Amino acid sequence: MAERVLITGITGFVGSHLADYLLGLPGLEVHGMRRWRSRTEHIDHLSTRVAVVECDLRDQISVTRAIQQVRPDKIFHLAAQSFVPTSWHAPEESLHTNILGTLHLFEAVRQAGLDPWIQVAGSSEEYGMVRPDEVPIRETNPLRPLSPYGVSKVGTDLLGYQYHQSFGMKVVRTRAFNHTGPRRGDVFVESNFAKQIVEIEKGRHEPVIRVGNLDARRDYTDVRDTVRAYWLSLQKCEAGEVYNICSGRSWTIRQVLDLLLARSKVKVRVEPDPARMRPSDVQILEGDSAKFRKATGWAPEIPFEKTLDDILAYWRQRP
Repeated sequence: MAERVLITGITGFVGSHLADYLLGLPGLEVHGMRRWRSRTEHIDHLSTRVAVVECDLRDQISVTRAIQQVRPDKIFHLAAQSFVPTSWHAPEESLHTNILGTLHLFEAVRQAGLDPWIQVAGSSEEYGMVRPDEVPIRETNPLRPLSPYGVSKVGTDLLGYQYHQSFGMKVVRTRAFNHTGPRRGDVFVESNFAKQIVEIEKGRHEPVIRVGNLDARRDYTDVRDTVRAYWLSLQKCEAGEVYNICSGRSWTIRQVLDLLLARSKVKVRVEPDPARMRPSDVQILEGDSAKFRKATGWAPEIPFEKTLDDILAYWRQRP
């Protein structure tokens, strides 16, 4: 009998890549949750292979009905307000969606009398302010979030821990560092740079790249390596534990921009944009994934340069 797997946030960037990956594995029946107003362009190619249920994580009744309908054996909880700058403009929405949405999911599972494995997708933004002597960042590092989004992810993460301790739920918490690839939304820096470059190539935009903080350092993994890690987290990891998922190498945003520009023939001017600056920014996120690698044998396989090539190709193929 096929194992039922549920992806919350299946219409999103990571959710759609995870669905692609899971459909390539044997013996799985893939289900997804989506809000009624969510765009489905990332999963339109999967419409005949994935069963999608309409659900709003902010509504307990909606979540309870969805869980009772699907009755999953594994849950990948990816649905979230995931853009850090948006959390500054709409902090209540970020906290409500991310923390209460997770609470509703856990309670729905309990009410349905199910015992699935649940992966809770946390974030490196939980670490926030990291001191120079704390790099690379391990799971034991203090959590000092510097944005409402980071706070919401700490809440989500610790709810997973609490529900495991209190009710024995099989929750695995992952803290993924930056992950990107084709289909990444243009609000995220590397994809935004790529889109700006392509619009300049196509003559739709003046030859100016607008940027925020170029000195911040980020640890990037290709999304296709990340979703493989998510699957392994529910195959090999211990319930109640937390695991970093990252490459172990960081790049400055300036280096990311330079790598993208080197892949294009356009000549551009780089200009700072005050609107792209955050009230407080995490200066360095560079992780240590030794715990996860030991548990699963995982290692990233796709070079960052290949990831950037694929992001540019994605935007070049768009009309």
